[in-house]
Order: sequence, then C-alpha cells, then structure tokens
Amino acid sequence: MKSEKGVTLISLTIYIIAMTIVIGVISLVSTFFYKNTKSSSNQIDPMTEYTKFTNFFTEEVNHKGIQILECKDNYVVFDDGVQYTYIPENRGIYRNKVKICSEVEKCTFAYKIKNGKDVIGVTIQMKNAEEKTIDYTLKN
Repeated sequence: MKSEKGVTLISLTIYIIAMTIVIGVISLVSTFFYKNTKSSSNQIDPMTEYTKFTNFFTEEVNHKGIQILECKDNYVVFDDGVQYTYIPENRGIYRNKVKICSEVEKCTFAYKIKNGKDVIGVTIQMKNAEEKTIDYTLKN
C-alpha cells in the first residue's frame, strides 16, 4: 500500500474558507479603526487649544530678564526673538512661524505696567467658548 501524502480537496476547501473568514474579520476591524481615527482627528477641543497656548506663552514670559520689544493688538515680540501672532484669517495663533493654536475666534495682546512690573494682557476667545482675559507678569 502506498502512503498517501498530500492535500485532499475537502481539506483545501476548509483552508480557503477559514482564510477568507480571517481576512474578512481583519478588514472589518481595520475599517472601523481607521474610520474612528479620521473622525476624531477632525474634532478640535477648544480647551486643549487654549491650554496649548497658555503653556507656550507662560513658559515664554517666565524667562528671567525677558523684555517686550513691541506689542500691538494682534502680536507681541520679545527680545529673545520669539513673536506670538494672531492671524484672524487662519483663526490661529503662531509662535514665530509655527501654528500652536487653532480655532481661535479672537485674540488681542495689550502691554501694561502694574505696580512697576511689565504685564501683557491677553484676551482670547476660542470657538464655542467664552472670552477670557489673563494678565501675564514678566520676570525682571
């Protein structure tokens, strides 16, 4: 009697059906995964954007000996070469040429002197949020 080695037609059919099911399940899961990542990347949280801006700006004004070279309504320039600019057309705040904050409805900068200290007042309003005004005191 010969030894029968090889694949029968029934086992080949079972392998093909099993592989088809596995590939179908993997494609279904990956489709849901990529659809969810696309939908979540399109949503911008105003609180997150506001926090990003305050982190960058607070770090900047806390440098020892930092001075303001120029402060206008929509931008402020520091003596270390860093400039924060609000561009209404893009609805964003830029640190030099890098956009650090999106979905900004309004942002103004104002230079003041309080109690002999340099202060920058920032009024900012994010999309679908209330307007906030914060005074940042520079370290001298």
